[in-house]
Amino acid sequence: MSDRDTTYSRIIEWVFESKYREGERAIDWERDDILKACEALGITRPKNLGDVVYSFRYRTPLPEAVRRKAPPGEDWIIRGTGPAKYRFVATALAWVSPTVGMEETKVPDATPGIVGMYALSDEQARLAKLRYNRLVDTFTGVTCYSLQSHLRTNVPGLGQLETDEVYVGLDRRGAHYVFPVQAKGGSDVLSVVQVEQDFAMCQFRLPDLICRPIGAQFISSNHIALFEFVQQDSQVRIASERHYRLVPPDDIKTEDLRLYQVGPP
Repeated sequence: MSDRDTTYSRIIEWVFESKYREGERAIDWERDDILKACEALGITRPKNLGDVVYSFRYRTPLPEAVRRKAPPGEDWIIRGTGPAKYRFVATALAWVSPTVGMEETKVPDATPGIVGMYALSDEQARLAKLRYNRLVDTFTGVTCYSLQSHLRTNVPGLGQLETDEVYVGLDRRGAHYVFPVQAKGGSDVLSVVQVEQDFAMCQFRLPDLICRPIGAQFISSNHIALFEFVQQDSQVRIASERHYRLVPPDDIKTEDLRLYQVGPP
């Protein structure tokens, strides 16, 4: 753990402990509490206070001392409740990881070689692979179109949100869908907070479309786990998970095709 991570952990642990009362499931706090933590702990104030919050919302689990205070079978997440205002909330699902040993579906890699050569970031490359291989279509069974990448918008009560890519889709009945997609790779994992925000973004910006948030975890550059989420009992749940592997067309054998013909839809 880096010095920065250690500092962030000490700060957020102090904030939590200063607010927590036995049995609570929701704990409100503000960004100014980070300054109080620094003063109490004798820590130099971080240059970017927002990065302390961002780190535990989107990049890494909360410190173990905090997680131990969660109800059995649950974990803490940090929700935004307004400008510089937050809430620790106990939830059944905080971080989403691919299931080990999941069946893989081979997909002939249709990513243009020139795109792979000149993608300016790993994130751009991941989104391009999803788009050119139509993996969102394959996974959802809906004809999908990329509407916008890196959508930033403000939602009342939550502030500014960002979604990696937004697809819209049409099914055979004519129903319209919106698929906000969060794509992760390397050591990054998907935070349920981002999925909650995608639901909120859809409800605010595209309320007439059926919202089906998607998570894409790149286990490797060509091995992708896709998740679809629903909201149930005010919490995010995983509705489905499938794994895909992008391969050269010659790697797909007759035996693979036969398996896919008789396997689950």
